[in-house]
Amino acid sequence: MSSTLTAKFDTRRDAEMAVERLVQAFHIERTDIFIAPEGAANSAGDEAAGADREAGEPSPEGREDAALAGRIVVSVDLEDDDAADEIRAAFAEFDGSDPELS
Repeated sequence: MSSTLTAKFDTRRDAEMAVERLVQAFHIERTDIFIAPEGAANSAGDEAAGADREAGEPSPEGREDAALAGRIVVSVDLEDDDAADEIRAAFAEFDGSDPELS
């Protein structure tokens, strides 16, 4: 039976790192992973991260225009629930919250 496991991330970077862990360590197909903003607006998360933050010199200043309009939702389609614990661990490693299996 197929199901979907989702988690919410405060930054786009954390969401992307969780996806990379799922693909590289647990061999989950990218076509089974979906990333979307929590709401209707485009969003890079609730917090600035990665290229949206100011870096050390001589890097350019941080950006002020990041779309911080809500958390990022990562969903993984599962053919069976055996991989759910591994996926939850990857979500937790990168501060994914509210994991839900549906």
